[in-house]
Amino acid sequence: MDGGSSTDMTLAFELAALQRLADPGGVFDGARRWSEYVGVVSAEPTYVVTNFTRTHRIRQDFFSGPQGKGESLENVRGQFDTDRHVLVSSLAADEELAADVGWEFVPLERAAEAADWELGDPEAGDPGADDGREDWP
Repeated sequence: MDGGSSTDMTLAFELAALQRLADPGGVFDGARRWSEYVGVVSAEPTYVVTNFTRTHRIRQDFFSGPQGKGESLENVRGQFDTDRHVLVSSLAADEELAADVGWEFVPLERAAEAADWELGDPEAGDPGADDGREDWP
């Protein structure tokens, strides 16, 4: 990721970007080593984000809820006072959105290359997605 090695960062993944990762749960876990807060933003309904994060065992510090991405990013920035606020997205339109609300924008492909994340289909490669466990919230 750009900007040094500070862990004083809030990192947001746009849902579509997470859906393009081969192991979104592993990426989230790894991102926690160099980010203070990690979460998901999306224009999708809350249940879509919740279903995806539960399926991939992602514990997020924040999510967008019923409002749009711009409002969500503004709210997160107000709640989490870190040196950096970074949005990882695969959607070109999110670059302008991020700039408008004071977030850095990092395209998914660049973030994946820098952090050694594998792009792919998480449904095809997630051996734990349907393991019958009922202890996950």
